[in-house]
Amino acid sequence: MSPDQLTHLLQNFSLYVDFSPSLHYALATIVFNPVFWNIVARLQHRTHFLSAAVGGAYRGCYLLALTIFSLGIYRDHVYHQALLEQPTYAPLVESPLVQALAVVTFSFGNILVLSSMWALGVTGTYLGDYFGILMKERVTSFPFNINDNPMYNGLTLCFLGTALWYGKPTGILVSLFVFVMYRVALLFEEPYTAKIYAAKDMKA
Repeated sequence: MSPDQLTHLLQNFSLYVDFSPSLHYALATIVFNPVFWNIVARLQHRTHFLSAAVGGAYRGCYLLALTIFSLGIYRDHVYHQALLEQPTYAPLVESPLVQALAVVTFSFGNILVLSSMWALGVTGTYLGDYFGILMKERVTSFPFNINDNPMYNGLTLCFLGTALWYGKPTGILVSLFVFVMYRVALLFEEPYTAKIYAAKDMKA
């Protein structure tokens, strides 16, 4: 993509964004997921309702993990379908450099997500600490040695890589929205998780 094409895109960005019902729904699913898991996890930590309902902390965590994973798959599907309906900026698709960047971005995003899941395990990834299933020590291996929040940042890169691959300027905006949503989620999650581990240290 030439500098002139990039300038044209920036100057006429709004022409390539269609605030359609499908886009609104995609944004709604992006907002819903972190709100859902934060509410459910905090309620579980305070009342133990989920672990009591299914007969144990691990069962409750696995059920929440399955739910969050399924919601994530559905969110990605909704985003993909909404993206296909959006206007395409042809130079993005026609540029080998942009297409290569899309592949690298999407691939690296998946590496961050999958490697963080591997390092944390199911309970570490899916809020096991809210069920009383605490990590023995902080994970510092890859990818946590290069990034503090590899799963959230990796997912954001996957959104961005998909947008670049299909040449959809709307997807770039959505990726920025995803990044902001996860930053907001961290404002709620990190202090609460720190509180859980602080209570553990006091009991030790």
